[in-house]
Amino acid sequence: MSRFTVKNLNKFLLFKLPSAYLSGVRVSTISDDEAQATVKHQWINQNPFKSLYWATQGMASELVTGILVMRYIHESGEKISMLVTHQTGSFTKKATGKITFICDDIAEIKKAINHTIKTKEGVNFTMKARGLDAHNDIVSEFTYTWSIKIKS
Repeated sequence: MSRFTVKNLNKFLLFKLPSAYLSGVRVSTISDDEAQATVKHQWINQNPFKSLYWATQGMASELVTGILVMRYIHESGEKISMLVTHQTGSFTKKATGKITFICDDIAEIKKAINHTIKTKEGVNFTMKARGLDAHNDIVSEFTYTWSIKIKS
């Protein structure tokens, strides 16, 4: 059984990222093609403008990129460290209701992991996550630069 199931990842959130869990962030899908997390605008994660606080959006967006990196590192069988070294975000619409964050940058992860395993050098790569409302309108987009390297 894979440790990268929705149930196991949400348990991971509770114990390792409690602020995301308490804010209502939940992994909804992880597959060979993408990861998705959802969060519903509510009192605990709101801003003064009656929408989803930007930091909650950031937690959900980082999560969908990070769990994919974790999954493919695990599948490689190598001991590889990972760290976010840069992040940007943009907001295009008020985030209300249920927001779904999606990342499907699988090719970037596999390429980076293969390169770091082959060369034993650290690798930086960029992944994007977008937040969509119930109408599939983009409410926010985040870009994360991940750094990976073989653990010594």
